[in-house]
Amino acid sequence: MDSIILIVICMLAGVLLRRQNIVPLNAHVTLNQFAIYLLLPALSLYYIPKIHITDKLLYPVGVGWFSFLFSWAFFAVLGKMLGWSRKLQGCLILTAGFLNSSFIGFPVVEALYGKKGLETAILVDQPGTFVMLSTLGVLVAVLYSSGTPSASDIAKRVFTFPPFIGFAIGAVMNLLHFDFPDVIQTVLQKLGACVTPVALVAVGLQLKIDRYSKHWGFLGLGLAVKLLIIPALFVLVYKIILGAEGEYIDISIIEAATPPMITAAILASSHGLKPRLAGMMIGIGIPLSFLTLAFWFFVLKHW
Repeated sequence: MDSIILIVICMLAGVLLRRQNIVPLNAHVTLNQFAIYLLLPALSLYYIPKIHITDKLLYPVGVGWFSFLFSWAFFAVLGKMLGWSRKLQGCLILTAGFLNSSFIGFPVVEALYGKKGLETAILVDQPGTFVMLSTLGVLVAVLYSSGTPSASDIAKRVFTFPPFIGFAIGAVMNLLHFDFPDVIQTVLQKLGACVTPVALVAVGLQLKIDRYSKHWGFLGLGLAVKLLIIPALFVLVYKIILGAEGEYIDISIIEAATPPMITAAILASSHGLKPRLAGMMIGIGIPLSFLTLAFWFFVLKHW
């Protein structure tokens, strides 16, 4: 319950700070960079070395991968059939395909399943969502804006992406069965604990709704895919077809139901892929997702 209260307070704080002009207009950019460059790598370095590698890891990691691949296939085919612009296709592929697996997913998972649930959530986020964002996400952003990125450019963006660096170091430590001394672990844990409040204030600072936009139809379709169709697919595949059970499966599906990823919207906007629509996917998708997340939690609880 305390985590839910934290979500509400931090998001409202961000909204009020922006409306009262207490912080600079680009304050959310600074907070997002702070989270990406320091807090998320710290979280990886704390949790990844402690994870026990089993075949069960495929389920949470698969959420990040197949959500994006489904979105790419769905909107590329639909967009071609309906004659959409490539920029519109690229915007929807990115914003509907990437989960808000850390900024929203972590506090929601912690609220519903406790701190232990973060071990599964971070697998969805780091080797799942962030690896896809750092590779195919960047590729889609470039392909649907202009030109074809070089292999060296893609490699540079991947290997210099801070959360990926943190994940890579943590993965090597895990394979070597090595962990940091207790004092360093404590520091990393405390830094990682800042992800939720910092990220949620940043989310609140970015919440904007354009009532006069011409993109409401595309917005509705994008959010329907992200909040309803994608988690339904994982319920179908994981629980019905594969018969998988356990808390880690439920957490994976809850992560699949999280709203569009803020960083993906930033990636779309920075490449000129319908910035207003990308912003609306975030601004409306995040508050709406609390209703759909409650629905999916109810479904999983009574499965």
